[in-house]
Amino acid sequence: MSVNLATNANDQYIYAMLKKFKLVDIRESYFDLINEAKNDQLDYKQFLLLLLQHEEQGKKRRMVARYIKNARFEKENTFDDYDFSFHNYQHMKKIQELSTLSFLERNENVILIGPPGVGKSRIATGIGMKACEAGKKVLFVNAIEFISELATHATQGTLKPLFKKLARIDLIALDELGYLKMDKEKESLFFQFIRHRYEKNALIITTNLPLDHWDEVFTSQLAATAILDRLVHHSHIVSITGDSYRVKGKSKGS
Repeated sequence: MSVNLATNANDQYIYAMLKKFKLVDIRESYFDLINEAKNDQLDYKQFLLLLLQHEEQGKKRRMVARYIKNARFEKENTFDDYDFSFHNYQHMKKIQELSTLSFLERNENVILIGPPGVGKSRIATGIGMKACEAGKKVLFVNAIEFISELATHATQGTLKPLFKKLARIDLIALDELGYLKMDKEKESLFFQFIRHRYEKNALIITTNLPLDHWDEVFTSQLAATAILDRLVHHSHIVSITGDSYRVKGKSKGS
């Protein structure tokens, strides 16, 4: 009887200490891990390694889930179900290269250009998901909504804190730049944003406009050139042509 009481007391102490030190996964599974260690006849060092690996894997899963949630993807599309054969070999090779995230380590930009439906947003999301899985902070946002948010912060006098917050995000994806016409104020704010990230953090932009038509978004060709000068430097430009990826997906399922 006294043995059982001691065991219960020990279990309560172990549970309390694991909770105190926030070892969530070990706390939830340590009975199973003990049995696994017994069955596999692990020595003390191997058992300690098993515990640490279990906790590490759990923390990584929760971190990735948190980063994906904070990224605000419209859909959590990954490259696992992406049809790379939809694009020609040149596009496929480049997209696969970008999915390695080497551009992210070098703080380079990615500009995905193409008509609606060819998979630009899906590619940007796939890259963003990869970045989350690699422990990088990501933000995926519609370009019109993002620039409106910049304008709101400028009006409220909170633009500087916003830029500091955005500087802590490793990768920002601005989706569908091209469906708006900026005035002088918004153009200036966008230029400030680009300048703050230049050679410091990575950026993905998806757009339906070729680069030589960006004056349709900004107030003049001069303004477009000033912004493109920083965007295009250290960047990967992928021009995607062809039929709609969405239409192709529907036809495949029909």
